[in-house]
Amino acid sequence: MKLSLKFSVVVFALTFLYTLPGCGQIKSRPSDAQEPYFSFYALKAYTLEGDTVDFSQFKGKKVLIVNTASKCGYTHQYAELQKLHETHGDKVVILAFPSNDFFNQEPGNSAEIREFCTSTFGVTFQMMEKVNVKGKGQHPVYEWLSSAERNGWNDQAPKWNFCKYLINEEGQLLKFFPSGITPMGFEITEAINK
Repeated sequence: MKLSLKFSVVVFALTFLYTLPGCGQIKSRPSDAQEPYFSFYALKAYTLEGDTVDFSQFKGKKVLIVNTASKCGYTHQYAELQKLHETHGDKVVILAFPSNDFFNQEPGNSAEIREFCTSTFGVTFQMMEKVNVKGKGQHPVYEWLSSAERNGWNDQAPKWNFCKYLINEEGQLLKFFPSGITPMGFEITEAINK
């Protein structure tokens, strides 16, 4: 009886882990994708400090957008995002958007988020304002990223913290990476270096 119960718990745990949002699939821009209906370069957002970032300044650069959280199993990815920034910052701009959309894993205010990211991971890449990345009140950047009507092909909103979207030098959404794909992983670094 005990063995059967343990086996059931293991099967349940493996099933649960397999279905976690971080275990999703990488999505790539299809060859027949439409041009974005709404230009990526028309978007704007605020930094943690309240400064406006006009996305038109990213023309000719790749941009990696990540929804982050300070109390998540993937929070350690801040370290890899910083390493990516240090080693590939000449090829890609990282924009991290803290979000509390998943089980209160980013409860802090702007000052607390900045302090945590700087003191724990030495973050120097661009930290944006805390936003909603899905559902009601979804930030316009995430509306663009997760609306095929706006970006030309993708309708995948983040299912968990640390989902990543790569925009190419022409302002086209190139790829979606689920949480489990690490910032310094081959999948992301190869896409950045193409």
